Amino acid sequence: MDDLSTTARILSEALPFLQRYDDEIIVVKYGGHAMVDPVLAQRFARDIVMLKVCGLNPIVVHGGGPQINRMLDKLEVKPEFREGLRVTDQATMEVVEMVLSGAINKSIVAFIQQAGGRAVGISGKDGNLVIAEKLTKKSTDAATGKVTEVDFGFVGEPVRVNTDILHTIMRSDAIPVIAPIGVGWQGETFNVNADTAAGAIATATGAKRLLLLTDVAGVLDKDKNLIGELAVEDLPGLIANGTITGGMIPKVESAAAVVESGVEGVIILDGRVPHSVLLELLTPHGVGTRISRAGA
Repeated sequence: MDDLSTTARILSEALPFLQRYDDEIIVVKYGGHAMVDPVLAQRFARDIVMLKVCGLNPIVVHGGGPQINRMLDKLEVKPEFREGLRVTDQATMEVVEMVLSGAINKSIVAFIQQAGGRAVGISGKDGNLVIAEKLTKKSTDAATGKVTEVDFGFVGEPVRVNTDILHTIMRSDAIPVIAPIGVGWQGETFNVNADTAAGAIATATGAKRLLLLTDVAGVLDKDKNLIGELAVEDLPGLIANGTITGGMIPKVESAAAVVESGVEGVIILDGRVPHSVLLELLTPHGVGTRISRAGA
């Protein structure tokens, strides 16, 4: 009876959070270790199905870097990175699309359906969901000061998201599972960073929350303690004083841009924690770092 009472109490305490998110869109960027661990993958699928059953509208956008690298190794295609981004030539693009839109996407769909849900797997090319343009960046040589343009090949950034197909899927009581492949204005295929794609989709759909599942707990202070709440206005100072460093800088900057575009909160959380999505959305304290506007 004690176990049953504990279960009932937990479910009861989740009620105000379920009311807060009722019929709201929640975009979840799914990546990292949680994707390659079968046990975590099954738990993630169950949690997403539970959100749908409880009246939320989850949208899953997934990555797949490790799986892409393994396939490139098998095919003896050597990956190249510039400025921290994968350079995607034609041969690499074919592998990226095959892995993301094929094996990974359909595996996630299968896990969700095994958990009792309905899922529809698509890529950003389907229905012109994610229109992308070629990504270019300028790089300055520290020694000479010369500015050059960095060519990433078929790497794109979203410029338009056509949400009609997503609303159609959600109205049919299914969960969209999206591979971050974009299509150009002339029909070109682009590899889009999964965080960037998820942010663009969250913005376009008016999502209440964007959850970025990673392999870290969230943003940490200088004593390595988790920072539970951050205002967009706090971020420049934390970057300047060295609290936020390395790969976390572009992640929080991207999160800030999504918040500024209208999404109420972006949460960076550890996908390796069992049921991290439910803990973040349906408990008082959450398990990651929420980035929002001051006072939100």
